[in-house]
Amino acid sequence: MNKLPVIDLSAASAGPDERARLHEALHAAARDVGFFHLTGHGVTADETADLMRTMRAFFALPEADRLAIGNLNSPHFRGYTRIGDERTGGSQDWRDQLDIGAERPARVPGPEDPGYWWLEGPNQWPAALPELRTAALRWVERLSSVAERLLHELLAAIGAPEDFYDQAFADRPHLHLKLVRYPGSAPDGAGQGVGAHKDYGFLTLLLQDEVGGLQVEGPDGEFIDVPPMPGAFVINLGELLEVATDGYLKATNHRVVSPPGNRERFSVPFFYNPRLDARIEPVPFPHADRAPGVTQDVTNPLFAEYGRNEIKGWLRAHPGVARKHHPGLLEDAGTPAA
Repeated sequence: MNKLPVIDLSAASAGPDERARLHEALHAAARDVGFFHLTGHGVTADETADLMRTMRAFFALPEADRLAIGNLNSPHFRGYTRIGDERTGGSQDWRDQLDIGAERPARVPGPEDPGYWWLEGPNQWPAALPELRTAALRWVERLSSVAERLLHELLAAIGAPEDFYDQAFADRPHLHLKLVRYPGSAPDGAGQGVGAHKDYGFLTLLLQDEVGGLQVEGPDGEFIDVPPMPGAFVINLGELLEVATDGYLKATNHRVVSPPGNRERFSVPFFYNPRLDARIEPVPFPHADRAPGVTQDVTNPLFAEYGRNEIKGWLRAHPGVARKHHPGLLEDAGTPAA
């Protein structure tokens, strides 16, 4: 059974009573679960189908075309990652993917600049599929608008000023899109499509196909399946919202179990994150005295300056790119270079 709450964002503009009920449901989902389905977002079935069609065309390209834009070419961690080359919790994720961000000129940090500025730069696009650039950047723009509305309603739902973090997202938010294919189980039978983890930023909006495999950790430590819901995004809160509310809102562990055999699964997570140099101040809200504190993990310390969390994650997840382009950052982060 589908155990995640379902939130209808269209209720925000349906009158004060409907908006109040939306806030009640959104408050409970964000506080108690950290995951929910989002409907009423305004993204059409045609828009979704166009993106999925274009994504499938990318993964159907010959491997040589995909490897031509491999992320090993990019000091900004953009481009294609082969199956097994990304790691979560130190173990291989059995998926391949294309990482895309806001299209910006390369930024090379100076000696006194934070290393996280390497995360700004141009994307890599396949020459054999020029329409992918248009479809992907349109999706980034479209979901940025949805995520901004959702964040405003979420802050209002807990009694906080809904525009409190607008400045943190102003000018150069760190928007990130992944096009992901899970090709089935690994040859050794391992089922880690992607290992258990939490997301670093504010909000993740996930489009998944009909295959399933996403699992969310419940209060008892057991993982429960999240069956796909046609027309809905799966939303999860990132660690920065947990930090911002001193643990009142919840970032939840989740993972993907590989599809059985050779069955493919496709998904498109979009990460709505603030500027890399944004410092995330605690948000004022009436329930702050009931906040339980931020989850502590000595292997994953959290920083108020968003970019420090983000670069740490990329260095760990993509050791090949890190060794090739950023050995100094590896040393600074205390991450093994090999």
